[in-house]
Amino acid sequence: MSKGRITNNVRKLRFHHSEMTQQELAEKVGVTRQTVIAIEGDKYSPSLEVAFRIAHAFGVPLEEVFHYESSDL
Repeated sequence: MSKGRITNNVRKLRFHHSEMTQQELAEKVGVTRQTVIAIEGDKYSPSLEVAFRIAHAFGVPLEEVFHYESSDL
């Protein structure tokens, strides 16, 4: 079974939301700035709860923030 990967638009969404800083997003979501950095860099996939909180912070559906790319398709 091939492994998929999760990508995201967090950096782009921050820019389009009054250039929100990583720290501001971290505070809204309840994580550290280092976690936001890791998520943006595709080094860390957040829990489902954190993913929903990030989407909620931007006022968009989860699918606008995170995408699952499967190499099986």
